[in-house]
Amino acid sequence: MRSLSGGDCRMERVEQYRQSIRQILMSHATFESGNSDIESQLVFDTEHDHYQLLKVGWEGLKRVYNCIIHLDIKDGKIWIQRNMTDVDIARELVEIGVPKEHIILGLHPPYKRPYTGYGVA
Repeated sequence: MRSLSGGDCRMERVEQYRQSIRQILMSHATFESGNSDIESQLVFDTEHDHYQLLKVGWEGLKRVYNCIIHLDIKDGKIWIQRNMTDVDIARELVEIGVPKEHIILGLHPPYKRPYTGYGVA
């Protein structure tokens, strides 16, 4: 994917970010939990730009419902709201062409964001 920044049309950039998020979430959804009673569910809300990877099912008598990854697009930037994996989602986004300044680590408090090397909002 080509890198999009500054002068490009904002809607084109948002559409490109939607595709990038879809690619990343789909790659993480393929990892199996080892339990056939727990499924990966992908949520792509392109109208409101909310994207999630959920694990849903049963482990014995215990209900499993976990949001593993939650990404949003707000004001033309990708917000990482939750990442319960061992993978650096921000780095994966940069590797596929998203500029660091367009990635907001929403899972960090606002006072820490200027020190992350990524965008601030």
